[in-house]
Amino acid sequence: MNTKITLLFGFLLIAINVISQNKNKPQSGFIDAHPADHLPPYIKLACGFGERPEWSHDGRLIIFVDKPMGEVYELELATGIIRPKTRHFNHYGFTRAMYLANGDILLSGPNAPFDPTIPDEREKARDMCWLSVMDKNGEKEPVPLNTLCAEGPAVSRSKMRIAWTHRDRQLPELGKNRAKLLMAEIVYENGIPKLDHQRVIFDSKTLPFTLGHSSLETQNLVPPEDIKVTFAVYTIEDGNNTDVYMVDSETGEYQTITNSPCCYDEPEGIFPDGMYTCVEHAPSDKTAWPLLDLFKLKLDGSGAMQRLTYFSDYKGYKANQGVISDDGKFMCFQIGKDNQEAGVGFGFFIMDLEEAAKHLEDFKSYNE
Repeated sequence: MNTKITLLFGFLLIAINVISQNKNKPQSGFIDAHPADHLPPYIKLACGFGERPEWSHDGRLIIFVDKPMGEVYELELATGIIRPKTRHFNHYGFTRAMYLANGDILLSGPNAPFDPTIPDEREKARDMCWLSVMDKNGEKEPVPLNTLCAEGPAVSRSKMRIAWTHRDRQLPELGKNRAKLLMAEIVYENGIPKLDHQRVIFDSKTLPFTLGHSSLETQNLVPPEDIKVTFAVYTIEDGNNTDVYMVDSETGEYQTITNSPCCYDEPEGIFPDGMYTCVEHAPSDKTAWPLLDLFKLKLDGSGAMQRLTYFSDYKGYKANQGVISDDGKFMCFQIGKDNQEAGVGFGFFIMDLEEAAKHLEDFKSYNE
């Protein structure tokens, strides 16, 4: 009897929340409020500023940047303490910071000055990033890996393996809107990291269609083997849609994971079982860069996905950049706003995926 009462009480709370939200909805159908003021019980605010969060392998820490081409910080979840990681040396900011399998930190950022007040210079700086490795103690300057990287790389959870993207905006000799995906191992010689066995694993000229200006972007190595790589294909045929693809780095064979002419579908954090990925999803009939929410996408090519967040129900907001903890129990994601550059975040949240599963709808196709 107590269990029934508890369930009824839970459903009542959900109903009250839905009614309350609907009262705030203007005629446009959006809720006129801030998503953080109406969080479900399985989502908690982790940090009120920052973007591009990434989990440490033990789940104790979140590493992030404070802004595009900004400083790198580390959040200790148990205490809430935030520590700067890149203030001990001069730099021009970073777009990404990610933990390698050995605990060292892979950085991606420009290596030349630029004027952040000029949009064209900011865009160029995001593309003209260089990879480097900083020791886990954060006491030395990072060691350059001597390769360009368009925005951010992909990092293995268990191997010293990374993947990244070269675009024509970095290397004009590739030809207009062409890109290549690369992979390599990081090895240490006398304690100094360097790339080993660097190879091209995909070339966009293989695709049977033309690409828009944004081209390709590496996203994740697919566990547990870390042989396959997910990547985003943007503005296909110069249209508004983006799709999720996956390539086998050993055979070069690739497959379309979403085939959604109607939609923006960009892969983000991978689940540790290698069967699912987070995906940023929204209809793109009106714009190539819509306000998004996060979904859990099957990697079997069915296109089936499960909605995880509802931030885009709130006027002018979105949820993006979802990343999954190594144990698969939690998702960290950031909040974004309308009329901002792609990927800009204003703080991040943590979702308890096990608790959320009790409340979420089932998998279905959103591509019709």
